Amino acid sequence: MILQIADDQRVRTLTLNRPEVLNAFNEELYHATATALNEAADDPDVAVVLLTGAGRAFSAGNDLNEMQRRITDPAFNEQGSHFSTMIDALADFPKPLICAVNGVGVGIGTTILGYADLAFMSSTARLKTPFTSLGVAPEAASSYLLPRLIGRQNAAWLLMSSEWVNADEAHRMGLVWKVCEPDDLLPEARRHAEVLASRPISSLTAVKQTMVAPTLEGIAAATERENQQFAVLMGAAANAAALADFTGKRSQ
Repeated sequence: MILQIADDQRVRTLTLNRPEVLNAFNEELYHATATALNEAADDPDVAVVLLTGAGRAFSAGNDLNEMQRRITDPAFNEQGSHFSTMIDALADFPKPLICAVNGVGVGIGTTILGYADLAFMSSTARLKTPFTSLGVAPEAASSYLLPRLIGRQNAAWLLMSSEWVNADEAHRMGLVWKVCEPDDLLPEARRHAEVLASRPISSLTAVKQTMVAPTLEGIAAATERENQQFAVLMGAAANAAALADFTGKRSQ
């Protein structure tokens, strides 16, 4: 099962479960995560969703082998992507969303934090958005959400440099709310989730709706801009070379 789902005390824990590829998102995992978020939104017994990863990674981001296939296989590319399905589910999710970053978070494994109401991070975890190293554009409305969350210059460095950011730096930036020792991460995230889950869902959703409503138009507009840039850059010289280098190393 590529996404583990567990309920306890009105908290639904979603665990990305492709540890053999560091929980990289393929089409199946995008779709499964979107479906789980939509089901949790509609479930009157779920007050909070907690998202984490199995094994030593939170998520290594987009499955680059699938990205390479989009360039080389027109039939696969014409099928569209459930990436946007998941982003829509995140943007529309009406209840508190807590992320527990247990290990490396790359690409969407970092930009998903723009949708988190609370983010906890293991002291040994690291984050990176490798868009420029892959010759592509930002994703998941991160060009809009991250400057609002962490400030223009922090967002510029994160999105432009393709460099790693450690837990202390992520906390300083405001990208995550709390840093925990690895063994304390899930207990601490769950403790906070259960505090929220003890409150009336109607009140939780009212708070969240009033907080996120001003951002929805900005998210939609940023997503459209990013998709346009991504369409131009994906498969262009810099991106093709980066993906060829990646897949070549993986096959050696």
